[in-house]
Amino acid sequence: MSYTATIEDENKEIAKRYKDLLKGTYQDLSLKDKKLIRTAFDLAVEAHSEQRRKSGEPYIYHPIAVAKIVAYEIGLGATSIAAALLHDVVEDTDYTTEDMERLFGENIARIVSGLTKISHLKKDKDFSIQAENFRKMLLTLHDDVRVILIKIADRLHNMQTMDAMPAHKQVKIASETLYIYAPLAHRLGLYNLKTELEDLGLKYTEPEVYSDILSKIKESTEEQQKYIDSFAKTLDNALKTEAFEYDIKGRSKSIFSIRKKMRKQHVSYDEVYDKFAIRIVFKPVSKDEKFDAWKIYSIVTDFFKPNPSRLRDWISQPKSTGYEALHITVIGPQNKWVEVQIRSERMDEIAEKGYAAHFKYKQGNIKENGLDGWLNKLRETLENQSINAVDFVEDFKLNLYSKEIFVFTPKGDLKSLPKGASALDFAFSIHTDVGLKCRGAKVNGKLVPLSYILKSGDHVEVQTAAMNKPNIRWLDFVITARARTRIKTALKEKEKEIAAEGKAVLARKLRHLKITMNERVINEMVTYFSLKTSLDLFYRFGTGALDNTQLKAFVTQKNNAFISFFKSKLKRNPTKGTIVEKEETTTKYDALVFGKEEEQLDYTISKCCSPIQGDRVFGFITINEGIKVHKKDCPNAISMQSNYAYRILAAKWIDSSKEEFKAILHISGEDKKGIINNLTKVISNTMDVHIHNINISGNEGVFDGKISISVQNKTQLTKLIKSIQKVDGVQNVKRVNTL
Repeated sequence: MSYTATIEDENKEIAKRYKDLLKGTYQDLSLKDKKLIRTAFDLAVEAHSEQRRKSGEPYIYHPIAVAKIVAYEIGLGATSIAAALLHDVVEDTDYTTEDMERLFGENIARIVSGLTKISHLKKDKDFSIQAENFRKMLLTLHDDVRVILIKIADRLHNMQTMDAMPAHKQVKIASETLYIYAPLAHRLGLYNLKTELEDLGLKYTEPEVYSDILSKIKESTEEQQKYIDSFAKTLDNALKTEAFEYDIKGRSKSIFSIRKKMRKQHVSYDEVYDKFAIRIVFKPVSKDEKFDAWKIYSIVTDFFKPNPSRLRDWISQPKSTGYEALHITVIGPQNKWVEVQIRSERMDEIAEKGYAAHFKYKQGNIKENGLDGWLNKLRETLENQSINAVDFVEDFKLNLYSKEIFVFTPKGDLKSLPKGASALDFAFSIHTDVGLKCRGAKVNGKLVPLSYILKSGDHVEVQTAAMNKPNIRWLDFVITARARTRIKTALKEKEKEIAAEGKAVLARKLRHLKITMNERVINEMVTYFSLKTSLDLFYRFGTGALDNTQLKAFVTQKNNAFISFFKSKLKRNPTKGTIVEKEETTTKYDALVFGKEEEQLDYTISKCCSPIQGDRVFGFITINEGIKVHKKDCPNAISMQSNYAYRILAAKWIDSSKEEFKAILHISGEDKKGIINNLTKVISNTMDVHIHNINISGNEGVFDGKISISVQNKTQLTKLIKSIQKVDGVQNVKRVNTL
């Protein structure tokens, strides 16, 4: 339907929308506030006067709508409302950030500037560029969290009015919304906005599914209302007897979450049993809201039998978003399971408006577990520039939607962690140094491995060692963005240290072979050894993965003939002699390992998804063709995993030069004082060697035993054996197969 309206009609509509904006603001506005908003409104109307939206409507409708979401839904005050009205002025008109500062002051200018920067980012399509842009967008949190809140409001209104856009743009914007903006709204406690963003995202990514679920929800609305009325009638007298003023209402599960449940549980719409919940919002009758909430819980469970395993107490320990409520599941009227949410009016406001309501009430432990704590952790992650952008986005997303557990420190403080967090994640949540030097943990008084998955209520004590260093295997089980970022940074630093030593080793070896180490020679070696950068080359010489034999083979090939030299040049990276010092974001994956033991087995690559080195993959054991490797997002993956789970084999690509291998050494000799201490010191001081097990016993002046260790290659093991042989008292060292 085409847009038709006269200028007079449009002016009336603009005035009406402006009055609506002021009418329902969450914050109380002073005369000064109203004057600020009016000035911003007048400037926005004038600046956008020549612009139209894709639908044909005046462009000013959009900033007014965004300001209304900011005022009503998010509950921000005059500064944010004014900034929302002005959010597109610098980007789309001749006004500058300097004009904003002159007319409205530093705060509004900073917010508008932040929003303008974000708008400039979205034009790129490449994923890694998008990832970097997202990191930059989050950096605006350094300036003012209101930038992100207004951006979410802007995105919501764009999603609400996307019908006039071409289909391909609708899908792109909707996918981006589901990928980042909905999870961000969730993490900032804006549940209403998160739900609407998800539903609208589904509307454009899966329109038929969206329409089908929506029509079924509409069909059952009347039936649901009757059910709620029946539930409320049963409780009415008991609640009034306790002098509670309350409101009982239904809350339908969102279209997106119904769709998610249908997919996850492989069920139809009719088989999703908890499609709606009942919410009791009360005015406190005592000074203790928590006491009142439990009193209402008691009344509800007097009438309706609860399911104890489905009790969720978010009042004693609020979610890290600040969300507070009691959730119980009871057998309601008609013997149907129904979720009941119990909240005070204050809790309800925090659930609806998150950020703004927190700072209105100034209650609850929001420093450690709330928005402030989360923003501080996010700032730490953002300040770390060494992690590449794609990894950053993936790690960051891990913590946006994660369910939470609560564990105790040795002093009895409560820490919030994502569900599935390990003891090592806990160590990093205490402090980066504690995580990096962590060598073990005690959970509920018992020693556990670093990979131990924590549960709510666990008491956790971290054990550290000054000499302990991070291990690449840690990345297999840590799940928090903080831990992953810190480990990757430390490993990179460690790699640079080893590379620096390797560079000196290589220079010495080349000098011995009468070859000068220069850019040309290094580039030839990078090509010859099929590496990506000079850093890779130096690192491998530092760890001993490349040794004298391989270096001599390179020199022989180099000196063989003039034509061989030219062939070598043709293979080289066409950088015209510039040494490749820049670190690449990709890793040299050269081996595929299977199962918990990470064995190297024979396999073939499946043709249906054609995985390449570095892809996330799994092995599938076929009847006649051995192991076939598929990508985890292969079109056939879901079918194989659901029908033939017993044939699935865990698999991953590794860089074999950085992978550790177990070796067992049999050691014997004269039992001198301190021999065990001297042995462990030699092993621990050897770079990248880790002790797994020591079993040594002494008998009448002699000792005998075995030590299980991890090494990176045979060269390193040979060096270690020579070092052990020098320990006073050691007479015999040899490698064996079993402990």
